[in-house]
Amino acid sequence: MTEKVLASFADTADPRLRELMLSLVRHLHAFARDVRLTEGEWETAIEFLTRAGHITDDRRQEFILLSDVLGLSMLTVAINEPKEPAATEATVFGPFYVDDAPEVPLGGDIARGAVGTPCYVSGQVRSVDGNPLGGAFLHVWGADDDGFYDVQYSADHSAGRGWLRTAPDGSYQFWTVLPTPYPIPHDGPVGDLLAATGRGPMRPAHLHFKVVAPEHHTLITHIFVAGDPHLDDDAVFGVKDSLVVEAAHHTAGQAPDGTRPEDAWAQMTFDLVLVPEPTS
Repeated sequence: MTEKVLASFADTADPRLRELMLSLVRHLHAFARDVRLTEGEWETAIEFLTRAGHITDDRRQEFILLSDVLGLSMLTVAINEPKEPAATEATVFGPFYVDDAPEVPLGGDIARGAVGTPCYVSGQVRSVDGNPLGGAFLHVWGADDDGFYDVQYSADHSAGRGWLRTAPDGSYQFWTVLPTPYPIPHDGPVGDLLAATGRGPMRPAHLHFKVVAPEHHTLITHIFVAGDPHLDDDAVFGVKDSLVVEAAHHTAGQAPDGTRPEDAWAQMTFDLVLVPEPTS
């Protein structure tokens, strides 16, 4: 059977597609033989994937969530990120990025009503050679204090996300809310899988970054809050030691931008280092 299926792809015009399909069939068939897959288990798997398709829409991507909890997302990141020790490490994209986030001025507030402790985030975007990357696009998004992203609320709700450009010296700064740990969506098939296998749905507190600069490899990463209880059991395996950042807590006093927050606030500092794209 396996050889017949492999032979059926002999006329595939795209060589990369042919390579992918042949390897997929070999591994998939080997898995079925290895575990002696039953017809009932096959039916359960089909039903699981069908449910994942039904719950997926333009605001929730259950298949990315499935890839995340199986470690496939992080493995793909590891395979494809540039092998440059001086660069900021990449991590998972996650299912809650949106293309139409609002522009926020440098030093502005991306929280825009999101509930949580105000947090001032700053740093510099630069290349691995140390040169600052002025004008880089910095896309940022995160959950509120209740553990929800804006897209998990009503369709017209936009908060806790935005994009800005770095200053000529590569510096950036903005206000948001201090990240808190939260569970990934577990009211669907992926949540059922975690429950059935005795795994938890929690992610440690983090803030998402997507950094785009001309002639540099786009960086997708997080910063994680030091001391979070879920750093060692992230449901999607996204934590890397180099991305764990101390959050300084303040009860009063002047913030770095000259403002004086009325209540307690926090501060995080993190530089983002990008790798130039190879030239041919």
